[in-house]
Amino acid sequence: MNNALDGLKKRGFVKQSTDEKALGAVLEEKGQVFYVGFDPTADSLHVGSLVPIMAIAQLQQAGHFPICIIGGGTTMIGDPSGKTEMRRMMTLEEIEANGQKILAQLKQYAVLDGERGLFLNNADWLLNINYIDFLRDIGRHFKVNEMIRSEAYKLRLERQEGLSFIEFNYQILQAYDFLVLSQKYNCTIQMGGDDQWGNILAGNDLIRKVTGKNAHALTFPLLTTATGRKMGKTESGTIWLDPMKTSSYEFYQYWINTDDRDVISFLKFFTFLPIEEINELEKLEGADIRQAKETLAFEVTKLAHGEKEAEGARKASQAAFGQTSEDTSAMPTITINRNRFIKGITLSDLFIETGLAETKAGVQRLAEQGGAYVQGEKVLSAKTLITEEMFRENELFLSAGKKNRIRVISSWE
Repeated sequence: MNNALDGLKKRGFVKQSTDEKALGAVLEEKGQVFYVGFDPTADSLHVGSLVPIMAIAQLQQAGHFPICIIGGGTTMIGDPSGKTEMRRMMTLEEIEANGQKILAQLKQYAVLDGERGLFLNNADWLLNINYIDFLRDIGRHFKVNEMIRSEAYKLRLERQEGLSFIEFNYQILQAYDFLVLSQKYNCTIQMGGDDQWGNILAGNDLIRKVTGKNAHALTFPLLTTATGRKMGKTESGTIWLDPMKTSSYEFYQYWINTDDRDVISFLKFFTFLPIEEINELEKLEGADIRQAKETLAFEVTKLAHGEKEAEGARKASQAAFGQTSEDTSAMPTITINRNRFIKGITLSDLFIETGLAETKAGVQRLAEQGGAYVQGEKVLSAKTLITEEMFRENELFLSAGKKNRIRVISSWE
């Protein structure tokens, strides 16, 4: 098996593929063109997008040529795959603005300079299609009875909401994307999440019917954590790649709090560390597993936000855990007038004001369950007064559980 495909398999990226032997043979020759699509439905990608992004980066580093497609045209319709209801219709302006922000994020991982990789918008060839010509030239190659057996459509067809005609066209348009890239850029491989398997195969079939050439498909597993949670989702919301939506500290904390059972697989997926180094980290046991978690958190944050931000987040995290007395300025921080602490602020009021809780009853439950901390010490009553004597060098660290932390600094103004 060729090194590129073998490398993806060793790291866990391959869920399904068309003829593996043929795909391996194609990837033996460097410079093969492959593509992955991203629908710009938000102004940032999130942690769940890192599986395809890292696969792109791994194949590019192995000498192949990526095309990243922003679905400016397909997003006007909306992909029904895995969705229980129709997506919100978006304007061209929204889609374009989102696409530019996503491009900046993709460039953190892959070179998309036109020479070693490309960034394209399928609106360039989809928005001006003549409908009748498209039906005659492309639509005739699709059979409805085959399309409705696709997993992408099954869920919606079985629900009361049904599947709109506009969404039914999504698979045809995605297949057409692959045909366009095949004809214009000699693209022979499409990759995507495993929920895209049917759509990708439709593209393979279309290329074969129109050009007589063979194309290849590879899908990634749809990751969930060991606890069954969807990747990138936490109690506090989505973990975004945009530092304005998720700070580097919060991003780092997401990875440092990885379940022990997920650490090694996440190191394989989300870092460029050699497999041999990851295998050594896999030998760690007990409390030493935190070393592997710190490596994971630092490496992933470095890729997303840069080494300086990753280092700041690491120091802040270590300080919050009481491991060092390093700078904690990277932590989420709020400033509160010092005079208010002279009389004291109840734990419940302080947690609500800092955003660690929403209600006084919630704070009381948290405290009774042993999840409320001030300066690393448990506080068992929501009525406890937090006073200025509790500050250390003008800093007060609050924690709701072991994951949600905030730094309070006081000011006399």
